Amino acid sequence: MSNMFCGCSTLKEINFSHFNTNYIKDMQSMFFRYSSLKELNLSNFDTNNVKNMSYMFSGCSSLEKLDLSNFNTNNVIDMNFMFDGCSSLKNLNVSNFNTECI
Repeated sequence: MSNMFCGCSTLKEINFSHFNTNYIKDMQSMFFRYSSLKELNLSNFDTNNVKNMSYMFSGCSSLEKLDLSNFNTNNVIDMNFMFDGCSSLKNLNVSNFNTECI
C-alpha cells in the first residue's frame, strides 16, 4: 500500500469499509500529499503487521480530523514524518500507539 493514494489532490472521499489490510507491511506515503482530504475513516484498518508508516499522512494539508486509536503499532519500526505538513490537523487520536520500540 506504499504510495497508494500519493498525490491525490482532487479526490474528496474514499470508502475503506471493505479494505483488507491484514497482511500489509508497508503503508509508507500511503496518503502523501493527499491535499484535498479533510477527514479520513480508517477504523477498519488492521495494522498488526505493518512495519513502515513513515510519511503516511505527510503533506495532507487540509486534513482536520484523524482517529487512529484502533491502529496497532506494536510492529512498526518507522514513523518518520508521519504527520509532517498536516497544518490543518485539529483532532488527532493516537491514544493506543505503542512507540516503545521506535
